[in-house]
Amino acid sequence: MLGRTDSRRRMLLLLITFVVIAASLVARLAYWQVTQHDRLATEAFAQTTKVSMTPSRRGDIFDRSGTVVLATTVDRERLAAMPSELTPQRRQEVAAELVRILRLTGDDADLLTSRMLSKKQYVVLAHGLDRTTADLVRSAAQAKDVEAVMLEPEPVRVYPHEGGGPDSTLAAQLLGFVNRDGVGQYGVEQYYNTDLAGRPRVVHAQRDVAGRPIPDTAVVEDPGTPGAYLRLTIDAGLQLALEQEVLAAWAAGKAQSVTALVQDPYTGEVLAETTYPSYDGNAYQQIAADDPNRFIDPIVSSAYEPGSVFKMLTAIAGLETHTVTTQTKIKDTGILKLPGHTHIDDADHKARGWMTFEDGVAYSRNVVAAKVALALGKSTRQSSAILHSVWSKMGFGSKTGIDLAGEAVGIVRDPTITQWQPIDLANGAFGQGVGVTPIQLATAFAAMVNGGTLVQPHVVKAVGDSELNPGARGQVLDASLSITLTNMMRRVVTEVPTYRDRTLIKGYDVGGKTGTAQIWDPTARGGKGDWKHNLFNYSFVGYIGRQTGIPDLVVAVKINEGTPTIARVGQLEMPVMSFELFRRIATDAITRPGLLPEHRPPVTDLASAGR
Repeated sequence: MLGRTDSRRRMLLLLITFVVIAASLVARLAYWQVTQHDRLATEAFAQTTKVSMTPSRRGDIFDRSGTVVLATTVDRERLAAMPSELTPQRRQEVAAELVRILRLTGDDADLLTSRMLSKKQYVVLAHGLDRTTADLVRSAAQAKDVEAVMLEPEPVRVYPHEGGGPDSTLAAQLLGFVNRDGVGQYGVEQYYNTDLAGRPRVVHAQRDVAGRPIPDTAVVEDPGTPGAYLRLTIDAGLQLALEQEVLAAWAAGKAQSVTALVQDPYTGEVLAETTYPSYDGNAYQQIAADDPNRFIDPIVSSAYEPGSVFKMLTAIAGLETHTVTTQTKIKDTGILKLPGHTHIDDADHKARGWMTFEDGVAYSRNVVAAKVALALGKSTRQSSAILHSVWSKMGFGSKTGIDLAGEAVGIVRDPTITQWQPIDLANGAFGQGVGVTPIQLATAFAAMVNGGTLVQPHVVKAVGDSELNPGARGQVLDASLSITLTNMMRRVVTEVPTYRDRTLIKGYDVGGKTGTAQIWDPTARGGKGDWKHNLFNYSFVGYIGRQTGIPDLVVAVKINEGTPTIARVGQLEMPVMSFELFRRIATDAITRPGLLPEHRPPVTDLASAGR
């Protein structure tokens, strides 16, 4: 007979074990329900809550009048589908019907079909459907020709005005565009994206196990704010005329590109600016695939060697240091030999002999400019520092602060960091070995003619109802020197027959400075670099005024990589020269109704007010 296997000790041990386990479970349950209650409730709420963000309507962009819409937002629809709800055969049928309705071909048709044939729960098939096309899709869905598709609201940014050239919209590079995510890219759209976009409306709503919103559970976390509208400084009529002039010069000269801008020298307002080739802001996706470089605005983003327009900077240095006057006689030797077996020469390699400094600038003599630069100080080091300081205070080597995305600094070597040799100083005197942007040039020349104030260039006049007043960056030249520089620019176009015949505008005061620069190709000669053959950058920066001595506008022109039709020593002729293009643009601008104030005070009065 077997003995009994139970015992009081064993029963007690089991009881204790059960009690410990139960106590642990109760403690753990209390921990989750009491200590972790808030965290768990928050996580549960998050898992069952759907957050929806509805973008606010993006603000419109107007020209300076506030009546011409340059950019606006229209309501379109996005076509989406739920392929996972259909059989493979039905997906194929729906895809074919949608391709027919949307009239798609080639890659577009293949892309929609591949998305529809996937097993995904949600895919976007097409963007930006207009009302007519969207209604065709709705009709097909009602007739059961297509299934598992939906139409969702989608705002689309549009640029309603055609530009001055083919396949372009007005002021495309200045405006930029808005991508499918509603984010501004390039130009004004990017720089002012926060203002234009506003804040989205944010709503929380509980959802059931199928992911559907539960009625009466929506909570508005942020009602959002609509995007602000912008009023630009741009005059739409002048902008169109400028684009047409630039296109004509580009076509005639077979240049890589042509750039121009018109600026008010007293306020810094950019009244028009463009580059051709441009692009169609409504078709940015195609441009992105074919040639995204068109998005870049060379006026603010591309630096180049300006050539002889920089002789006006050398004039400032010489006149401020009193090492020369406009009447100082300087011998033009045609070629100037420098230490280190280097030399610089005039474009025609001819010596003109003794001439006044102002005539040396008017006839654009490199040797004259180089001699003035070399004599600014007691040594090359001191002269370099003086010339560089003039460049710096006139805004070169730093951003102007213009309200456009992607502004470049330029390329200006500091002689205190990398010592200049005599050849560097001589080349810098006539704008070689330095890289600047057209907006830097225009703004510097504005200071030369407006009484000496370095203005703040800008393209936006108002954000919503708030007028912008960026003011000026400071007085950089004496008013009397400004008058002297203006007279020197006037002498350029009245003294030299070539300029006089093709630059002067009857009834108006005109002045400026030309520049022709060789273009360095660092890839030539197996990476050793060389000058491009028979390709040059042609520049002209000048002013036009209704009264003598009171400039109203500054116009800057650049013909990039132009091929001369006549190429002889000292003569490089284009079908449309930079100074001829200046005359056309200046005439368009000065005669634009309502663009300018009725009267300008004398430059000396303006300079005093600025100080």
